[in-house]
Amino acid sequence: MKFIIKLHPEIMIKSKSVRKRFTKVLLGNIRLVFKRNQLSVEVRHSWDKLLLLVNPASMDKEEEIVDLLQRIPGIDQILLVQESHFADLDDVYQQIKMVWQPLLVGKTFVIRVKRRGKHEFSSLEAARYIGGRLNQECDSGGVKMKNPDLIIDFELNDDTLIQSSRRVKCLGGLPLPTQEDVLSLMSGGFDSGVASYHMIRRGARTHFCFFNLGGREHEIGVRQVSYYLWKRYSESHKVKFIAVDFAPVVSEILEKIDNSQMGVVLKRMMLRAASLVADKLEINALVTGECLGQVSSQTLSNLHVIDQATDKLVLRPLICADKLEIIDLAKKIGTEDYAKVMPEYCGVISNKPTVKAVLSNVEQEESKFDFSLIEQAVKAAQMRDIRSIAEETEQEVCTVLSVDTLSAESVVIDIRAPDEQELKPLELNSIENLHIPFYKLATQFANLAQDKQYFLYCDRGVMSQLQALLLHEQGYFNVQVYRP
Repeated sequence: MKFIIKLHPEIMIKSKSVRKRFTKVLLGNIRLVFKRNQLSVEVRHSWDKLLLLVNPASMDKEEEIVDLLQRIPGIDQILLVQESHFADLDDVYQQIKMVWQPLLVGKTFVIRVKRRGKHEFSSLEAARYIGGRLNQECDSGGVKMKNPDLIIDFELNDDTLIQSSRRVKCLGGLPLPTQEDVLSLMSGGFDSGVASYHMIRRGARTHFCFFNLGGREHEIGVRQVSYYLWKRYSESHKVKFIAVDFAPVVSEILEKIDNSQMGVVLKRMMLRAASLVADKLEINALVTGECLGQVSSQTLSNLHVIDQATDKLVLRPLICADKLEIIDLAKKIGTEDYAKVMPEYCGVISNKPTVKAVLSNVEQEESKFDFSLIEQAVKAAQMRDIRSIAEETEQEVCTVLSVDTLSAESVVIDIRAPDEQELKPLELNSIENLHIPFYKLATQFANLAQDKQYFLYCDRGVMSQLQALLLHEQGYFNVQVYRP
């Protein structure tokens, strides 16, 4: 089994020295990711692509190999290829027809040929010959040079025909860490997760900084989504997870800051604390999930005032994105299930927030604040390798038992949103089934009879694991997860 790895187009247009460096970094990342996932492959460098050869020990792991390649930054697409010898151009045509004839029915197509070695025909002549015969002898929709349904591309290398049997679009972007490190301010919601993903995809090693406003339960959720982003998109490099207890800072704000200025002041305090953390890691850029106009603190005036709290570069990858676009991307990258159950504390700190903050007024309010609390919070912050976070998270999740069979006395709680429940009802024979959406579970669970054993259910098991863990934290140990 052999894969051709196509580099992201932005890599290809760079200077020769930069392209060489980026390609070398990407090659090393691929080798490291596959080694960590215990898959036996060989990766070789070619001028405009990489070749991945699957060793016999991993020959039955095609889907796992494709999945890994799809989420490594810097890879634009991969082609699963097969090689064979040919005698002449007619032989090439017959082999290509055998593969593509069933796929061409009613479809437009275009032929693209790359040729190396000495042949009696040019690349253009080969494309015309094979394209013409396929058009005549197959029930296709005809040749179409622009935007065809199918692209039939192959290479002729001396007497070897190389054609692809599968083409898969990948992550694209730039290899890690071809850009400098950044520190992402993670709340665990839709915005911060997607913003972090964008930075990883652009080749920036992304560390995670969490300001804890909601206790241990909140931190567990943010640790899980941070680990997920690292493991899925950037496991080739070590990153840090930093948890800062911000409850004392919030208490000081609530006590001393005017209500209308609280939101802006809280964001400024977070940037100050994040800057101190970034200094420890020698990082010059902070990343936030802020989006223009999404909430009151994210107007242009407020963002300008917020940025004055730090001399670090503040990056906002989502600044012009719509909320629905952000949610759609969260679904695509796999962070939606975490984000849906994550509380948003920053948005509720002020009842009548200003939408046009004035720096002098904000600074006057901050003069009442005890800034030593920021230094104390950062000094006491827990900074850990993301891999140790993974081990702790797995241990915590393992404390919630999952089962695939139920007894007649069991009570299942379907925690999916109502529209999900209607779309795909959970059918249980003679077993009690309650419908309590995840966002109501924390407040309604205490009203249930506590002499029964409850099993939480959701489609993928992510939300049910997290909700069960949170209930365990609150002292309810009669909760498990149902995974049929």
